[in-house]
Amino acid sequence: LFYYKTSGLFVLLLVFSTIIGYILGIRMDHTQSQSRRKLQMSIGVAINLLVLCYFKYAYFFTDIYNSSFGTNFHVVNYFALWTNNIFGTSHFDASVILLPVGISFFTFQNISYIVDVYKRKIAHVGNILDFGFYTSFFPQLVAGPILRADQFVPQLYRPFFLGRRQFGIAVFWILNGLLKKIILSDYLAVNFVDRIFESPLLYTPFENLSALLLYSLQVYADFSGYTDIAIGVAMLMGFYLPVNFNSPYKATNPTDFWRRWHMSLSRWLRDYLYIPLGGNRTSGWASYIILLSVLAIAAFRLKSIWFAVFAAVVMVGIGILYFCFPQHRRTLGTDVNNMDTMLLGGLWHGASFNFITWGGLNGIGILVYKWWKKRTWTVRLATLAGLSIILSIVREYVPSPLFNILWFCSLVCLIVYCVIRLLAHLKVRTDNIAHGWSVILTFFFISFTRLFFRSGSNLDPAEANETAWRTASQMVNQIGSHWNLAAIPDIVSHYWNIFALFAVGMIIHWLPTRFKRRYRLWFAQMPIWMLLAVVIVVIVVIYQFITADLQPFIYFQF
Repeated sequence: LFYYKTSGLFVLLLVFSTIIGYILGIRMDHTQSQSRRKLQMSIGVAINLLVLCYFKYAYFFTDIYNSSFGTNFHVVNYFALWTNNIFGTSHFDASVILLPVGISFFTFQNISYIVDVYKRKIAHVGNILDFGFYTSFFPQLVAGPILRADQFVPQLYRPFFLGRRQFGIAVFWILNGLLKKIILSDYLAVNFVDRIFESPLLYTPFENLSALLLYSLQVYADFSGYTDIAIGVAMLMGFYLPVNFNSPYKATNPTDFWRRWHMSLSRWLRDYLYIPLGGNRTSGWASYIILLSVLAIAAFRLKSIWFAVFAAVVMVGIGILYFCFPQHRRTLGTDVNNMDTMLLGGLWHGASFNFITWGGLNGIGILVYKWWKKRTWTVRLATLAGLSIILSIVREYVPSPLFNILWFCSLVCLIVYCVIRLLAHLKVRTDNIAHGWSVILTFFFISFTRLFFRSGSNLDPAEANETAWRTASQMVNQIGSHWNLAAIPDIVSHYWNIFALFAVGMIIHWLPTRFKRRYRLWFAQMPIWMLLAVVIVVIVVIYQFITADLQPFIYFQF
């Protein structure tokens, strides 16, 4: 009923996916032949992926084909067409494929169940109502976290229990999610972030940079807010959902960030994509084919000579490293597997190249960090100094806002690194300074990658790409242009409420985990009358921040 009220007849997709998973789970457990079990598992995974690809990626692949071969094919909603033919009506529009809410989430859940039964991590669920409960568990159905069968199915058979403390914790998570969503996410979006992203050229470099940083807090508050509500509602029903966020903006590097952000997806990609590709042990031809295919398709689609040259250099470089330096094949394979995982993770978020670009930038960040942490301090210093000099020369002969930004970032990193090394040489403890700098640097890097994430669309890849690149280039041009430092105090005073809310949100986010755990327990153990009073006060406060137009959860589109 919950999914029907959000998606109408698309509930039949959920029923279809449930029946397929249920039947294949039983058949695999009753089949002794390993080859037949593998075939059944492959069929189940293929069916789920084909359904996902049709509804989510039909426009994407059609656009690629038209761009590559100069054709003019259009997508057709065959389900709508068949329904109209069967009933003799024209009620459904066959020219548009709508994206079912949460299809990526329940598709991945069914794939994890089929694969886990195949690997004998869990036994099949014998009752279709129990299995249907797993696939349609409404608190997390449309935006996660992604449930793993081995984590959730055993909970179906435990006696219901809701203790006094669990009840208090559940109420805390629900209120915490509402506060994040309505006060932090929606208020920042409506009153600042959306305005800048819609017309970057109308605003100053400082406002554009601020919008990028504030969007990072907005998207975190939005997604983790939904997750908190889902966890709280599930706990009231006696079920425990996996933690999906672990203070991601405390991360000290891109790898650490992805261990903390959308953890259910990161673990799913690790267990069902990264490790099967070879993980950090080895890599097969599939790893290289995926990477080279994405580069080749992007080169055809973007029709950019610079990207084509870049793709060719990457392909040739990989070939030279693979065939001429066999002793480095394992490292190369691990790096390729990491990049494949991030590229496909970006594609999971949206069916357009701006999401692939976003995933690729995160992949590059992970690879750069892996290289960086293995280097000595002298190599690091020389790298930063050389990069600063090269960018300084380049920006003189090729004036570009992007080169201005890169040069400034490299120079700041060089100065900070020199200061930290000097303090360490003077026997001053620099652990906290280095840690704080790593956190800030990671936050800025992740925020800049979201230039391409913010402007995505899952329906028309051509429009999404154009919008994302236009917005990204305009914001980069603004941020990399001349800064009027004297105007910054006036901007901050004009938007004092926005910047104050951002500062409060980040301070709360950076509070020690142990301290947060303490005030959660304190809230949960309050007397009922006091808990009720706090709930009323929080709801009144939330009501003051509600905007005229309700902002949908960002991850509903995925």
